[in-house]
Amino acid sequence: MTQRKDRIDLSGALWLISFSFLLGFNQALVKLVNDGLAPFAQAGLRSLAALLPVLIYALIMRKRLSITDGSLPLGVLNGIFFSLEFALLFLALDFSTVTRVSLFFYTMPLWVAIGAHFLIEGEQLTRQKFVGLSVALAGVALGLFSGANTEATQTGSTSLWVGDLMALIGAIFWAGVALLLRTTRLAKVSAEMNLLYQLAVSGIVLTACAWLFYEPIREPNALIWGAFTFQVIFVACIGFLGWIWLLNTYPVTDMASFSLLTPLFAIGFGWLIFDDDITWLFLCALALVLIGLALVNQRR
Repeated sequence: MTQRKDRIDLSGALWLISFSFLLGFNQALVKLVNDGLAPFAQAGLRSLAALLPVLIYALIMRKRLSITDGSLPLGVLNGIFFSLEFALLFLALDFSTVTRVSLFFYTMPLWVAIGAHFLIEGEQLTRQKFVGLSVALAGVALGLFSGANTEATQTGSTSLWVGDLMALIGAIFWAGVALLLRTTRLAKVSAEMNLLYQLAVSGIVLTACAWLFYEPIREPNALIWGAFTFQVIFVACIGFLGWIWLLNTYPVTDMASFSLLTPLFAIGFGWLIFDDDITWLFLCALALVLIGLALVNQRR
């Protein structure tokens, strides 16, 4: 049985840093695999591949699993939000760069803070949170403006803008998932059951959409299949299960600050692997968003 801890110790910090590193690297992998598998196919197949390991883990650990406890309709809605979140993220990486998508997608805590202000008693926006929210939104606006001043946009391409907006909307659906888990009866459902709802619904919906609406297979090669296999094993299986363990072991509020590392790792991998253009204007936008997120997540 997992022993709860009241603070982040050295072991927890190392696990959280490693997990942020893995998620940041995953952003680059998704863009790479998009060349061989269409975004919906990649996202759907990844969820289906992770479904069985998570189910086996939950059964071995004797976690509470049930679809007859009244949580099924909300669980399906949870899965739909999860599907939209990852569909938009994977599509965004088809249109825009890893660095830009990471900036906009990891604004999720901002939308959670806004939603919590209206939906959760005791989590109204304080002066500090409002300042952080304002600073971060200014960074988002500056990030969008920096996209308008790239060479591709100035010559008539709108792909960056499309990708940026998809990532931003995907972050809002991600926040919707978090708020569902906190404000509905899903809060009383085990983390494993909620993850199974997400994986099952997204696996079915996204894989079906991939085969119904466009060609799911593009031009895969050995490198792309290797990257996809790495995603399935280390991100979707080990990563998701590791995240459940972290949630069950450490305080969620103390874990929030480590989420700021993920976009930094992702932007670094985007620059290293894809030679993404990182301008001073973009760096200023990133700094504003990270400062704002830190203020929003900081304990009073």
